[in-house]
Amino acid sequence: MKNSFGQSVSLSVFGESHGSCVGALLSGMAPGIGVDEEYIKARLALRRGIDGISTARREEDAFEIKSGVFEGKTTGTPICITVPNGDTRSRDYAKTRFLARPSHADYTAFAKYHGYEDYRGGGHFSGRITAGVVAAGAIAQSALEGIGVLIGTHVKRCAGVDDAPFCDFPAEIKALEGSAFGVIDGARGEAMKDAILKAAAEGDSVGGVLETAIYGLPAGIGEPWFDSLESVLAHALFSIPAVKGVEFGAGFALADMRGSEANDAFFAEDGAVRTRTNNSGGINGGISNGMPLVVRCAVRPTPSIYKEQQTVDISTGENARLLINGRHDPAIVHRARVVADSLAAVAVCDMIAQRFGTDALKG
Repeated sequence: MKNSFGQSVSLSVFGESHGSCVGALLSGMAPGIGVDEEYIKARLALRRGIDGISTARREEDAFEIKSGVFEGKTTGTPICITVPNGDTRSRDYAKTRFLARPSHADYTAFAKYHGYEDYRGGGHFSGRITAGVVAAGAIAQSALEGIGVLIGTHVKRCAGVDDAPFCDFPAEIKALEGSAFGVIDGARGEAMKDAILKAAAEGDSVGGVLETAIYGLPAGIGEPWFDSLESVLAHALFSIPAVKGVEFGAGFALADMRGSEANDAFFAEDGAVRTRTNNSGGINGGISNGMPLVVRCAVRPTPSIYKEQQTVDISTGENARLLINGRHDPAIVHRARVVADSLAAVAVCDMIAQRFGTDALKG
């Protein structure tokens, strides 16, 4: 099982949805970086559900830093963080143990682990695992902010409703830190919530698009080929449960443009090289060019819906029908945006450390 990401700075995850805890191990952070536990709490709060549009499962996320931090500073050794599970209802899954939930990992987990996997709540495949990711990612994100690199994600689209685009990157990224739903335009966010509630009332779910901006990243970060900035970030972001597509800058729209329209013209300003447009999303040749890095993730509708579905009983191989019970989100895109921030932060820390050494993260 491959549960680790990164080279100079790496992140490992562990735990199951209904186990005693979930957690993460963050290795490679330079010594002397400040660790603000109140900031970690605030980031975890953004991952939790919102009444009415999220699962009824409520976890306190009372994390505990087991190692790697002393007197409020990183020591340079691996940082182990655990987040206990408390509000579990394992009985909700017992009756449907062998009925593979459509578009979940039930069947593929059974095929890989031969039935020994913890199936409760999705086990190790659950979005619950992202609690540890967010706790560790908060440390990485705080370190980046200390060297002038800001990361923020908004719900670009949900249930067919579009948010406003990024314009003033620093101000909007800062505003998103205090936004429970994670949009730039509050009115459009309310329209998204209404659409989520409508789907929930019909026993259904909706998906969306997350847009992440990385502002202040210097030019020259990344590699030309297999460790290109795009490939490393895509690797991290595709690890988020329910992410089924990643694009940078204008993304797939570039396929319908002419070169004269798609190219980002360079110009010099105040001693820096910039581009007049940002269709490439801040990356050329796999390497940052100093412009804001913009990446979007497509998040599928939550697979757990309250409608009868066709499936297979994987213990007998016979066709069956499934009507799920339990507590499930009609949308997870608003909860996943802080996970996108966190994994992007770990990936960027790793790439900066590879370019300049881990001490560069201390500032």
